[in-house]
Amino acid sequence: MPPVTVVLVHSPFLGPASLRPLADALAERGQQTVILDLRPSVVAPPVHQTLVGSFADVTADAALSGPLLLIGHSGAGPLLPAFADTFEEGAAGLIFLDAGLPTPGRSWRDTVPADLYSHLRLVSRDGQLPRWQQWFTPDPLVELVADEQLRAEIADEAPEVPLAFLKEARPDVEWDGPAGYVQLSESYVDDAAAAEALGWPVRRLDAHHLATATDPKPVANAIVELLTEMFTPPASVL
Repeated sequence: MPPVTVVLVHSPFLGPASLRPLADALAERGQQTVILDLRPSVVAPPVHQTLVGSFADVTADAALSGPLLLIGHSGAGPLLPAFADTFEEGAAGLIFLDAGLPTPGRSWRDTVPADLYSHLRLVSRDGQLPRWQQWFTPDPLVELVADEQLRAEIADEAPEVPLAFLKEARPDVEWDGPAGYVQLSESYVDDAAAAEALGWPVRRLDAHHLATATDPKPVANAIVELLTEMFTPPASVL
């Protein structure tokens, strides 16, 4: 197949700064890469409907051509099939980057421990979640992102997402095409294992959830390896 264009999709709870260093690292590897900014579409319910519509508009405006491969980080993972469904010719493949797997028709609340949702409901104000780095104490960005300027960029971009988003049913869209998984943190051990059980190629890095921003080169290398594995036909057996 001809070279793919990688479309990077940030978590609904973060912004493109969390993936921009990874986009640069992929470009250094010669991989054509586009990074989206979907933050304006997550500030009012119904979030899923607005988010998918915004994705379709943004990618159409970008006039992307050739086979497109979507990479979703963190909370963007479960939405990748719905995003792929907006392409007239579909997507060439999906890569889940330290991300949840699709749960068509189920909500975020359905897939997490009840006490986590209860905590987020308690810290919400006027129906809006606090920014991601304010969900817990201490601030996880302080531990994960040493560079102060980069940490400030990621923190400033994090939107205040409606609490209702966590209760909305995710789009009821299935995916049966090529897919792969890159695990960065211990939080996604189970998702990586589930991806492996589905027969997807998996790469596991000794990193953390925001290594996409702080140590992007190994992440880019893992993605390029997955692309090769996903689209190289198996050798013939004589």
